[in-house]
Amino acid sequence: MTRPGPSSSGPPRTLALWCPDWPVTAALSPYGTAHDLVAGSSTDVPIALVDRGEVFACSPAARREGVARGLRMREAQSRCSGLLVIPYDETVDNRAFEPVLAAIEEVVPGVQVMRPGSCVMRAQGPARYYGGERAAADRLLDRLEALGVAGARIGIADGLFAALQAARRPEPEPVFVVPGGESPAFLAPLPVRLLDRPELTTLLGRLGIHTLGDFAALSSDDVLDRFGGEGARLHALASGADGSAVVARTVPAELDRGIRFEPPLDRVDQVTFAVRQAADRFLDGLTAATLVCTTVRLEIETESGELSQRSWMHPRSFTAADVVDRVRWQLQGAGSSASELRSGIVAVRIVPESVDAIGNHEPGLWGGAADERIHHALSRVQSMLGHGAVLTAALGGGRTLAERQNLVPWGDRALLAAPGEPPWPGRLPPPLPGTLFETPRAARVLAADGSSVAVDSRGALTAEPAVFRCEGSAAARSEDMSTTPSPSPAGAAVTAWAGPWPLEERWWDDAHRSVHHLQLVDAEGTAWLLLLDDGAWFAEARYD
Repeated sequence: MTRPGPSSSGPPRTLALWCPDWPVTAALSPYGTAHDLVAGSSTDVPIALVDRGEVFACSPAARREGVARGLRMREAQSRCSGLLVIPYDETVDNRAFEPVLAAIEEVVPGVQVMRPGSCVMRAQGPARYYGGERAAADRLLDRLEALGVAGARIGIADGLFAALQAARRPEPEPVFVVPGGESPAFLAPLPVRLLDRPELTTLLGRLGIHTLGDFAALSSDDVLDRFGGEGARLHALASGADGSAVVARTVPAELDRGIRFEPPLDRVDQVTFAVRQAADRFLDGLTAATLVCTTVRLEIETESGELSQRSWMHPRSFTAADVVDRVRWQLQGAGSSASELRSGIVAVRIVPESVDAIGNHEPGLWGGAADERIHHALSRVQSMLGHGAVLTAALGGGRTLAERQNLVPWGDRALLAAPGEPPWPGRLPPPLPGTLFETPRAARVLAADGSSVAVDSRGALTAEPAVFRCEGSAAARSEDMSTTPSPSPAGAAVTAWAGPWPLEERWWDDAHRSVHHLQLVDAEGTAWLLLLDDGAWFAEARYD
């Protein structure tokens, strides 16, 4: 039996659990997108989860082919031709890890989540209850094996940092216990990069400090003077003097509701009628917790074993009728409410994915009723015509105006352009035009001598624009521009212009696109955004 660690004055004994390759495991679970794509374990198929064009995590089979975290996607595919590339989704990680946390808390209470796939807990209580630290760790691993989580590792040491490093050691032992008082000796040979502060570890490497023991050998006063408070904290971690206490998570109240059907129901109208009571209980539970739901996840299980999951958003907050509508839309997709299903429904579960305080959604004294009427009318149209029948416009990312204009179903949260989004070289800066033509209008830009203005090989105009002609709503690019233009826009003089600005897209591809934008103002004071594509001018938008 392993004895608990040193006296209470030292770092507390901590048990850390780590599930290697957890993002891949989560992607292969029923919560992930790869569940139906892969037949077998993650060790058999080379899988890479990609985030922002780089490998975020990969399976053991992919690592054997040379794929590693941080590689660009093209480099990873060149190393492994059969690599299965899946977009990384942090939400899937958290969803899949929640049942694991629930199983851990059945064995060891007071769990602190470090990240999906990794958590820590106090070791002293479980060691006393199960008869030793290793016995507690073995009991925990047995519970995870029964849950289907294989390959988990546990490290036990003095302090949180040392326990995490013990769990992540390269040796394949499932349990590694650092005896009490020996955490500094255990940490000493480990590389200093484990402190996860690249700016500091790079500087330490230049100073010849490559291990945690080298860093711990420095005077704490000198480290404080040179690196400040953050450096002193990292020095304490390297010295094995981590005094961080485990902060157990607060288990949220059980707010989800579900209903099971025996025998299974095979009609959409039957399911939606039966789920209404569960939706009422779901909303009553949220109200009792002084919460409202702004995003709900519906999990629908069929008789054939299929699990349909989808998250639905709401511009305000869900009512019971809204939840029932989402259940119907998820079941039928399109068609009448009485349409039959391919497989009988055995269970429906309603899970609040995003909640907010109920006080933030109370209607004001003035001006709140109009929004409710609009939402009720649009939601009613959706319930009759389908989820995608009512669309709202939202500004997104992209280079061209057409790419930035997104239409999203009413009630869904739009993926708006964030401040930290890619720079999109060649994108038109604000202010943006007020009117974007659904189909670009054929136009002509003429010089003072009547010749057409073009762009030369240096990206400059061949002549100064003098006359602008727009062919109304004509959009066929094969249209003969020599015909007489319509009377309305014929021969408007150009009073001001700016540009051109090149836009190169997919230059590495055979289907690359090279266009130029030009802004000009005609004699009537109307500003236009023009596009030169393949030698022809088009009016793409108008500034109103």
